[in-house]
Amino acid sequence: MTWVFEITDKTRRKIHLSTERWKHIVKEHPDISNKIEHIKETLISPILVKNSKYDTRVRFYYKYYKYRLEYLLVSVKYLNGNGFIITAFYTKKLTR
Repeated sequence: MTWVFEITDKTRRKIHLSTERWKHIVKEHPDISNKIEHIKETLISPILVKNSKYDTRVRFYYKYYKYRLEYLLVSVKYLNGNGFIITAFYTKKLTR
């Protein structure tokens, strides 16, 4: 499997974005298609990281983008100490 990028998050864990997931994200959320740097920024310096209520292995990273008046939510699943991005999209709310 090929990766679009791999990065070390704020907690020093490695997270990658696979080509397959990137295609999914762009298809479902086309407004993020040129925002790879925003995804990286959100993982490195989020304003909030929340645990999923439904899966203890999933965390939601949030960062506010003032020019959009929205948060970028990046959903990451951790397996064996490493993370992979499930999805990413802009949202008005911090709840999930």
